[in-house]
Amino acid sequence: MTHIDQIKVKKRDGTFEPINLDKIHKVITWAAKGLDNVSVSQVELKSHIQFYDGIATRDIHETIIKAAADLISAETPDYQYLAARLAIFHLRKIAYGDYEPPHLYDHVACLTEMGKYDKHILADYDRAEFDELNAYIDHERDMNLAYAAVEQMMGKYLVQDRVTKKVYESPQFLYILVGMCLFASYDKAVRLDYIKRFYDATSNFYISLPTPIMSGVRTPTRQFSSCVLIECGDNLDSINATTSAIVRYVSQRAGIGVNAGAIRALGSPIRGGEAQHTGCIPFFKMFQAAVKSCSQGGVRGGAATLFYPLWHLEVESLLVLKNNRGVEDNRVRHMDYGVQINKTLYTRLIKNEDITLFSPSDVAGLYDAFFADQAEFERLYTLYENDKSIRKRKIPARELFSLMLQERASTGRIYVQNVDHCNTHSPFDPSVAPVRQSNLCMEIALPTKPLDNINDEHGEIALCTLSAINLGKIDKLEEMREPAELIVRALDALLNYQDYPVIAAKNGSMNRRTLGVGVINYAYYLAKNGTRYSDMGAIGLTHRTFEAFQYYLLEASNKLAQEKGACPAFGETTYSQGILPIDTYKADLDNICNEPLHLDWEALRANIKQHGLRNSTLSALMPSETSSQIANATNGIEPPRGLVSVKQSKDGILKQVVPDIENLANKYELLWQMPDNNGYLKLVGIMQKFIDQSISANTNYDPSKFEGGKVPMKIMIQDLLTAYKLGVKTLYYHNTRDGADDSQGELDDGCAGGACKL
Repeated sequence: MTHIDQIKVKKRDGTFEPINLDKIHKVITWAAKGLDNVSVSQVELKSHIQFYDGIATRDIHETIIKAAADLISAETPDYQYLAARLAIFHLRKIAYGDYEPPHLYDHVACLTEMGKYDKHILADYDRAEFDELNAYIDHERDMNLAYAAVEQMMGKYLVQDRVTKKVYESPQFLYILVGMCLFASYDKAVRLDYIKRFYDATSNFYISLPTPIMSGVRTPTRQFSSCVLIECGDNLDSINATTSAIVRYVSQRAGIGVNAGAIRALGSPIRGGEAQHTGCIPFFKMFQAAVKSCSQGGVRGGAATLFYPLWHLEVESLLVLKNNRGVEDNRVRHMDYGVQINKTLYTRLIKNEDITLFSPSDVAGLYDAFFADQAEFERLYTLYENDKSIRKRKIPARELFSLMLQERASTGRIYVQNVDHCNTHSPFDPSVAPVRQSNLCMEIALPTKPLDNINDEHGEIALCTLSAINLGKIDKLEEMREPAELIVRALDALLNYQDYPVIAAKNGSMNRRTLGVGVINYAYYLAKNGTRYSDMGAIGLTHRTFEAFQYYLLEASNKLAQEKGACPAFGETTYSQGILPIDTYKADLDNICNEPLHLDWEALRANIKQHGLRNSTLSALMPSETSSQIANATNGIEPPRGLVSVKQSKDGILKQVVPDIENLANKYELLWQMPDNNGYLKLVGIMQKFIDQSISANTNYDPSKFEGGKVPMKIMIQDLLTAYKLGVKTLYYHNTRDGADDSQGELDDGCAGGACKL
């Protein structure tokens, strides 16, 4: 066995030289400076036993980084920063051949010539502006990143050659260039100020950016909307146009929501009875093939959630499309499904009555009324139930809901959309712009119209562009005002900056200018404020927080409307009528929360009525698995599974420690410590009071808490009814504790190519 001192190292030029242990020691010592409870010698020891004769210099760096990362624990959290600093040192050596980054102008010129950066950056900014911004960049902020963040940066966000893994930039260049791209259209007198403020907010993690923006803005590919909602009509032209639109957007890294509930049921007459319809499943298979047709960044295929109403005649076949039983002919397993429900159907469940199933094609006006007019739906539904000439089938409501919840429990991926709440507590007037569907991750609620062909200018594909405020950085609620303004300005500018592969998407975006701003680090926010998901104290705190959150977003959009004009379709919003989210929320919330409003909503209402809003929507609470890691934050609004999360990524295992674990370890309420879903669902209901779109809210079950190790159906039904009663619009995952290590978790939150992963 070769002694460590006798090992030869292979250099980048192919030559060999003796290993320099002193150099390695100096680098690790540099990375450990100022960190508590880390041992340079322990990292060296773990590294040395993995060195071998002929090892490449690059492999030495990576071995040291992994050795430090392996030491990350709840007791020694600072190893996440030691490993991160070593990874940044390695990253810069790869990108620049040196630890010190080049001048911003030289860097942009080099990567523009290579075709990696968009040419407009050099064209839009003069040398003096480059010099000023270069002097403003603080590359030391790279040292604030945790190890999981650096790995995510290198794996997903930094501009690179996906084949050779050659990285061309470091994080601070990413942050400054995103700002330069998004504010390029602003007047020269003010744009550098906005860029600097935006740079500070993003690089210091007050603002969290989604994957499409982080990885795409500054490159020649200009499609950055995270979520795409496509509605399909009940004819072949629309089905074909939907399929084409899916392919175009999947290839651009977007996550897809498809509303296909209008497609007529199996056996329905076609062309006046000349033929019988093949039903939904063959067309769902078409959509699935389209979703999986393009890989996203060479990593994996796309992903979609497909929506249909619970009263569809084929519902019993549709509910089981994802399960592992059955054969390929009657399963479509590689999409997720959103089941659409309203008060009429819930009432049948509560009263233990029947639900009548119809083909939408047989019941004129019923499908439209399901979204646009609840009273009209109730009238038509009972009318058609009593019409003996119409094809129908009855099923006990409890049997149908039980089937749905059984499939939701077994797959985790049968989602729920309460379509009445999506329209009665909505920024859109349902009589002219009904919300018929959600998106891949169940937080978007926007109007859509079916396409008759891929170039149809009268159809509407809804896009939503995401970002989030890091609640962990907020100590006083008014501190949300600055990130709210910067996010609204940046995302609104992005709508003009990006390209649109389908005209129906461009028209919808330009008319409605919809944004979806969410939050990250809510679990940490609760912990640092001394409360938990299951505590009554969290209710008032959450009400105050999300009141301020929505208020400052609306204020920012109103201010922007005064500068640039309201969005063209502002007249189709309830905001244009002076109706705000505080006017339409579910009154049942008042029984669990008596917190008053603290901000001047009447002055805001008056300003909105006078000047309008630049954006039809402002808020949506999305899952944010990857982007939360960049900020070393807890995911979105979710409780962590463990104080240290061990997550699988395509590049290996990553450990992430909850924020401020040294002081707050016993303050966090972990996922499986929650006694049930009640506390969580109450908080989601309070958030939904203010959020104008929807929320990726999950239900979680630990079978070991129940007799026989099985979650009773009545518990799942009760949670579903509780969510509905509190005004919750959508339910995302059903998580079941499987007995594995609680800290284990997948890095994939189901959002394609980072689509909704902020």
